[in-house]
Amino acid sequence: MGELLFQTYGVPSIAFGVDAAFSYKYNQQRGVCDKDGLAMCPGFNTTHVIPFVDGEPIYKGSCRSNIGGFHVTDYLKQLLSLKYPYHMARFTWEKVEDLKMEHCYIAPDYLSEAQLFQQGAKEAEEKTRMWQLPWVPPPTEEPPSEEEIARKAAIREKQGQRLREMAEAKRSSKINELENELHGLEFLLNQLAHVQESNVPSFLAETGYVSRQEIESARSKVVQSLRKAKGESKSDQAEIEKADSATNEKYSLINIPDDMLTADQLVEKRKQLSIKSMSEGRQRLKQKRYEEGLERERKQQLEEEKRLENPELYLEQLRSRYKDLSEKIDQRKRLKTNGGSTNGNGLAGSVGRGERLNAAQRERMRLLTTAAFDRGKGEDTFGAKDEDWQLYKLMSKDNDDDDEEPDEDNTELARISSRLQLLDPTFVPKVETGSSQPAEAPRTRPLTKEDFQIVFGVERFRCPEILFSPNWIGVDQVGLDEMAGVSMRRLSCKDEKLEERLTNSILVTGGSSLFPGIIERLEAGIRMIRPCGSPIKIVRALDPVMDAWRGASAYASAPGFHTQTFTRMDYDVNGEDWLRSYQLKYSL
Repeated sequence: MGELLFQTYGVPSIAFGVDAAFSYKYNQQRGVCDKDGLAMCPGFNTTHVIPFVDGEPIYKGSCRSNIGGFHVTDYLKQLLSLKYPYHMARFTWEKVEDLKMEHCYIAPDYLSEAQLFQQGAKEAEEKTRMWQLPWVPPPTEEPPSEEEIARKAAIREKQGQRLREMAEAKRSSKINELENELHGLEFLLNQLAHVQESNVPSFLAETGYVSRQEIESARSKVVQSLRKAKGESKSDQAEIEKADSATNEKYSLINIPDDMLTADQLVEKRKQLSIKSMSEGRQRLKQKRYEEGLERERKQQLEEEKRLENPELYLEQLRSRYKDLSEKIDQRKRLKTNGGSTNGNGLAGSVGRGERLNAAQRERMRLLTTAAFDRGKGEDTFGAKDEDWQLYKLMSKDNDDDDEEPDEDNTELARISSRLQLLDPTFVPKVETGSSQPAEAPRTRPLTKEDFQIVFGVERFRCPEILFSPNWIGVDQVGLDEMAGVSMRRLSCKDEKLEERLTNSILVTGGSSLFPGIIERLEAGIRMIRPCGSPIKIVRALDPVMDAWRGASAYASAPGFHTQTFTRMDYDVNGEDWLRSYQLKYSL
């Protein structure tokens, strides 16, 4: 520093002093402390304790620790960031510094204070502070006025009318197309009636149809489509009889014996049999679906009646049914993976899914073995008889497939789950492990004023406590109260009266001395390391932050100040090593 000031900035003379010493001398001149005493200065980066004897600092007895207000602020910033991670941007260094000086205090007994907050005592609630962050409540949606409702209803009615007009125009266009197609087919049938039998194939080749039956089938379909487009009833008896007659004409060769048909007619008969079989199968499937729909509607109506009769009992039954089905399906999965039996130690001892055959698989193996044995000699005629196809169906059937769950249980579980989600807001469906479906996003609630409140509880006294317990943040040094004992032990003279005079005039200065409760905590800590009955008096500086500057300013204004400085010439002659032994005399 001396080299920089002399050689770079060219200052004429300089003097070095200690801020805690200047503050002590300034307060001593105003009668706050005595000539013999201790200056305790918890500053920004470090903490110093300097003993004063006859008004002069004894630097060989001073003590220092690398803990200060900076570490308290940083510790508070870390605790708040961990407690409120979604408000980390709010915890700037300057703001946390202000919060520290406004809310933090030194606890007389840390353990007792922490127990108050742990027990949730009323005193702890009174000591809790809150910082409200800026928060704007979300706008509340006001119910629409009658004029707004009427306006929206008029718009919907206008849109509905336009859609109805478009649908009517489309329906009219479709009816015209179907009528034209029907007239064309009827005209084609009339022309076909006047064509000679020998000229029928050539006539049909020109029209694109194969036979008269195909034309009549197309006409029947057009009639049904036209009737559906016009909204006419399908139960008209005449139309049913006409459709039956058309069906009979369509499958005219089915009831004729094979010995009365030619080779071409036999081929046509097989074709008609196949078409009729598929048509009847579709009709049966359609009827089955219709009946299943009616059964579902009946069950839903019964369930709704039960729910209206006793809603709580109905919900309880649904939850119980959902739980039973879930356990049943989970147990079946475990059996497929691990087998069903256990050994003597209670561990799974059965073969797994890939090592066992269920009943359906064993039946298929038996059928395949039988078929191979019966058909293994001579000509292979398997499939020539209807019984062979029945055997094929039995071999393909698997009522207990290992790779898929039974449809009834899964369908019922899905139905009950959707029903519970509709009726019970607290119900959360079970998510299967490894399921390809994404999990349902968690429900979010709107943010409230409480979400933007920063609550200071134990943080108020936990952060300044590191001044007395530096090991909390990894600094292996003594606390502020123990530093007084260390400083007095470093003095060469072991004078009990001098130690009593020192502890009877302890001045606390520096920014961190502004914490409420620090004087009481220091007095209790120093009393524990001093003999019983020793006088202890601790006072705070008049202005702990600015007294060091005021003391240095008064010292520099004294007439004998120039005798305590050294010039550029002294620096050039004595060198920088001379500065190491330099010591300012604070008594002028």
